[in-house]
Amino acid sequence: MTLGRAKKWMRLAGAACLVAVSIASPAAAAGAAQTGAVPASPAPAVPKARPMNMIFVLVDDLRYDMLGFLQRGVKTPNIDFLARNGVYFRNAVVTSSLCSPSRATILTGQSVRNHGVVDNTNSTEKGLIFFPSYLQQAGYQTAFFGKWHMGYDDDAPRPGFDHWVSFKGQGTYLPTDNLSPVQVAAGMRQTLNVDGKRVNRTGYITDELTDYAMDWLQNGRDKRRPFFLYLSHKAVHSDAVPAERHKAQYTDLKIDLPASMANTPENNAGKPLWVQNQRNSWHGVDYPSGTDRPVTEQVRDIYRTLSAVDESLGRIVAYLKKNGLERETMVVFYSDNGYLIGDHGLVDKRNAYEPSIRVPMIAYAPGKFAKGVTNDALVRNLDLAPAFLDAAGVAKPARMEGRSWLPLARGDVAAGQWNAGDLIYEYYWDWTVPQTPTTFAIERDRIKYIQYQGVWDTEEIYDLRKDPDEMHNLIDDPAYFETKRTLRAALFAQIADSNGRRAVPLTERSSSGLVYRNANGPHAADFPASWYRAPNLPGRMNDMFPDTAAKNAANAEGRSYRPSGPVAPPPPK
Repeated sequence: MTLGRAKKWMRLAGAACLVAVSIASPAAAAGAAQTGAVPASPAPAVPKARPMNMIFVLVDDLRYDMLGFLQRGVKTPNIDFLARNGVYFRNAVVTSSLCSPSRATILTGQSVRNHGVVDNTNSTEKGLIFFPSYLQQAGYQTAFFGKWHMGYDDDAPRPGFDHWVSFKGQGTYLPTDNLSPVQVAAGMRQTLNVDGKRVNRTGYITDELTDYAMDWLQNGRDKRRPFFLYLSHKAVHSDAVPAERHKAQYTDLKIDLPASMANTPENNAGKPLWVQNQRNSWHGVDYPSGTDRPVTEQVRDIYRTLSAVDESLGRIVAYLKKNGLERETMVVFYSDNGYLIGDHGLVDKRNAYEPSIRVPMIAYAPGKFAKGVTNDALVRNLDLAPAFLDAAGVAKPARMEGRSWLPLARGDVAAGQWNAGDLIYEYYWDWTVPQTPTTFAIERDRIKYIQYQGVWDTEEIYDLRKDPDEMHNLIDDPAYFETKRTLRAALFAQIADSNGRRAVPLTERSSSGLVYRNANGPHAADFPASWYRAPNLPGRMNDMFPDTAAKNAANAEGRSYRPSGPVAPPPPK
């Protein structure tokens, strides 16, 4: 199996989150939606057609290219079916690659700087309005099954859902995980919160959540009304644990890891120090999750764990077919973030590199969406909530930042006419896993600029048109000098929140976090050679001032530089 083969088959693939939408009776006029006690502004219904029932299945940590139709030898027949018969968005991305922040963006249609869920620890949901609340006001029945992962120790039912099945935090794959032998012998099990009642777990998490979802579809809903079902899998979150029936899969599957994984001067050239240092950490290939387990085995377990997700999807699609709902149903498959499997020496996500921010996405609605089409438009997690409301005929609330991609899926708008605008990325440093710094990035016309907050390190520019694997940092390339200035200014302008503020949040620290490294692994990386200079140079203060052509000339000639007047950055474009 080769990652390169993924590019050949991209046009067939879909995403790691499933949304099914089935057409039902006309929706009622929408009223004021609420999250908790927080009222929303009315979202008036805009009747367009009979509303669609929706099933949204979110997968966790699924890399954009880890599906059967992209990887030789990997079997995901039900996901592949959606890809062959729906619309594959091969440029789907997230605006923050971390579980809780991304999930909050999906639910609110807001960026992290506006919804405020900045990490996986215990961010507040106060004041947030989740889009299913608007669906309820439009006459929909709504149900949630699975991983919520906001408010770490709180799995209580949330506003916007008529039926609720969830667990605390990351949850576990098996009912007896994280319990002592004494506790297991005493009959203790991990639990689910089912509509506010504590219920013991009984099986493998993917199967168990699917059983609850299928029971609601078959027996728990009013079949005269439209519905929205959100199936939020724990799978394939690391460390991935497959179902017993899948543990023998892929034993002989050849796993080819990214070429950038090798710790070589060529691969490290231009990379920030934090990237080079992270390779020997909890989120690096030399010490993954504090182990010496080969990354190839971790990849095999991801594929094995994905098998149960694929079977779950098969059960859902079979139900739709059997009950005459398939042609009334939109299915969207998506992941909360991407995942690195050795790229640049890293595992996990969080950073702004392509394998971290790109996710698989398929939209399937027979008779409504195009069949077997690959769409190149940039679609973000910000755009999911507006699309779900659009499918229900509900107007997008003003607080939502994204926009509906349904015109793309229907073929009403071509990818070239989509005009997605700049992709703005943000990630905030998390003390629990402190390897990745606060990160801000902007991508425009396939050129990506990345800067970091609070660390002594280099910026990055990658021309993805020529360098899709982000191997050549162009931050000091004279040919990209004006691009650097322009993107810096555009990022600063667009990273402001809805109140015009640019703030890096501080979360309460209660421990050192996972700071350790493999004693037998590499030690700290060195600074770039160009940063070492002789003392007392005339131009030693030059880089206190904004980049200009005049300053560049002074640096080249070894002269001191002082701007003659205020130097404004280029205007954002």
